[in-house]
Amino acid sequence: MEIYLLSFAALFSVINPLGTVPIFVGLTGQNSKREKAQISFFTALYVFVILGVSFYLGKYILIFFGITLEALKIAGGMIIVSSGFALLSGNFTQHKGMKKREKDDAFNRSEISLTPLAIPMLAGPGTISLLITYQKEYQNFNDQIWIVAAIVSVSASIYLILKSGNYIVKALGASGLNALSRIIGFIVIAIGVQYVIGAVSDLIFEK
Repeated sequence: MEIYLLSFAALFSVINPLGTVPIFVGLTGQNSKREKAQISFFTALYVFVILGVSFYLGKYILIFFGITLEALKIAGGMIIVSSGFALLSGNFTQHKGMKKREKDDAFNRSEISLTPLAIPMLAGPGTISLLITYQKEYQNFNDQIWIVAAIVSVSASIYLILKSGNYIVKALGASGLNALSRIIGFIVIAIGVQYVIGAVSDLIFEK
């Protein structure tokens, strides 16, 4: 259960579905309630598939490219830290690659669940590297079951949050969402720093 809670908290913070709510509301402004629910469902489904594939097949990418776990931790930690700073500075959308040109293109898409919502807004490189690290660190079958359960829970929360996007925006307002994103950003920075520290400690200990 401890692994589940830690994995869920880390994944939810790094993915930050609340930070995607304004983008989702903007892109689905002309859609019906049913269409919004469908987009939310398929976005969550795509995220689940991406996270699952990253967790179980990511290690083979490391083997193929000869990347060590410590190198992945440091690189992933740096990406996670940069995402946290983007949240703190209010540049989360630009950090995820959603500049004006991409926004205009997204508005013209009939299918936005996979891109830009699932990728890169939710399942980004920081999340993927985090899951690859988990797979390498937790080899026990029972531990991996808890991590998969956390992936399922995060995906379900993405669906519920996006589906309720309009209500969340009305309840919190722009300032409320901004304040919440900054709090999450601080947590994300701490997670990234912890991974870098852990990787450096492992390298020193090995030597």
